[in-house]
Amino acid sequence: YSPHHRSVFAESLNGLDSREFDIAPSVRVSLGSDLEVCRARVKPTIALYVGGMGAKGRNFYNDLACRYGYTSAAATIQDHYLAGRKKDAIAAVPDALVDDVSLCGSPERVGDRLQAWKEAGVTTLLAMLDERDTLRQMAAIMERL
Repeated sequence: YSPHHRSVFAESLNGLDSREFDIAPSVRVSLGSDLEVCRARVKPTIALYVGGMGAKGRNFYNDLACRYGYTSAAATIQDHYLAGRKKDAIAAVPDALVDDVSLCGSPERVGDRLQAWKEAGVTTLLAMLDERDTLRQMAAIMERL
């Protein structure tokens, strides 16, 4: 989780008491010892959302990626995706974007990154997982925080 996430939503949260509601992002989780493999598992979902969830100029996730600072990458991903070049769209997803919007890597790395999300104000994490073992590992990581 990057510090700029909070600034992107600051105006929407201005004046609201965070004790009265949850800040609950949906986050893809991919655990494993090989960070590149973990990121590769997440990139197709990011490519779909940034590239294919709407038309040009009408894609919330593309707009959000731009607000996070990935304007050029978001345009490239969307161009490839809308042209049917899904593999190119996936390849165009920057590792930094994956790291900004997901939790990937070893349990230790994910624990460190999860702590940063917590410090940034996240109160509930909606973890999107593909495996039961990942759920168990995430529960163990969260117990240590």
